[in-house]
Amino acid sequence: MLLYLHIPFCHRVCPYCSFYKHTPGDTSIGAFTDALLEEARGRIAALGEKPRTLYLGGGTPSMLSPTHLRKLFGGLGEILDLHSLDEVTLEANPATFDVAKARLFRDLGVTRVSLGIQSFTPHVLQTLGREHDPAQAAEAVKVLREAGMPVVNIDLMFSIPGLSNDDWRQTLETAISLKPDHISAYNLTYEEDTAFFEGLQRGDMDADEDRDATQFFLANDLLGAAGYEHYETSNYSQPGFRSSHNRGYWRGEDYLGLGPSAVSTLGGVRTQNLADTAGYVRMIGTLGNAIVESESLDLEQRRLERIALMLRTEEGVPLSLVDGGAVSRLLEQGFAEIRGDALVLTREGSPLVDPIAAELA
Repeated sequence: MLLYLHIPFCHRVCPYCSFYKHTPGDTSIGAFTDALLEEARGRIAALGEKPRTLYLGGGTPSMLSPTHLRKLFGGLGEILDLHSLDEVTLEANPATFDVAKARLFRDLGVTRVSLGIQSFTPHVLQTLGREHDPAQAAEAVKVLREAGMPVVNIDLMFSIPGLSNDDWRQTLETAISLKPDHISAYNLTYEEDTAFFEGLQRGDMDADEDRDATQFFLANDLLGAAGYEHYETSNYSQPGFRSSHNRGYWRGEDYLGLGPSAVSTLGGVRTQNLADTAGYVRMIGTLGNAIVESESLDLEQRRLERIALMLRTEEGVPLSLVDGGAVSRLLEQGFAEIRGDALVLTREGSPLVDPIAAELA
């Protein structure tokens, strides 16, 4: 089982992000932390199973104060043995920590920090509404290394309006020069309920499939030449540094999500918590959980999800899950190949993973 904690707080709301998040405002972060720990105690005890990984996402978990971080990790340490976990990941914004706080991350048991850098190009950072500049981003990687963080990931984004191929090359080369253990390179998607989606609807922004493909292949080529293994559509790792937590998602492992808006899938049942922090705290205080939606996944739903997730990986999707006619068409087009008993996307098929998954469904 995987364990995910959603920390919804951000200093500012990025215009492309569709995850549940908000500025702290009048929210008591102490009360939120208490509620999160209470939910963790109750739900983990009820399951009778300990997680093998822990991932703190958001939002911006790294903006929690040292006091709240100590309280959160101290409470988690009473519920489970943090040192026995395969991986403990903390998402971080480069503008939210210094050397002392990075050392605290490590002391508390964090083994992997995922830095939301997105770009090393100033005008692109401005478009994305990021707080940091390129120098701060580069310094954040060095600070984590100085603090002894075992694994550092850099999140990058491409196909952003105004991002030229030269800009993207420069960002990739800068990222490579910092020698992170892992790089995630995501194609911008326009999600509903975001400022970017509204801009797309107005015609202020654009989506361009040719740009998507060109910049995808540029990342694939540069990162591959630098020794990074392309093991999932958007993820590249130096040997031995693949994300254990994320690989669990792609393989269909059960996961428990805690915090406002968090989703869990356990034993074929999917639940979601209330997407309202104040309401979440109240529900935990009165009911012990904040579940507002629940759905039992049937075999067909689970098959479709396995196709969509496993097709993204270098292992591919088992042939037993997919239609033979669709497989033949993909082989003829050169978008996929058969390796053993699995269908694996080729270089040409990788950037088309979503439409191909829909065709296989």
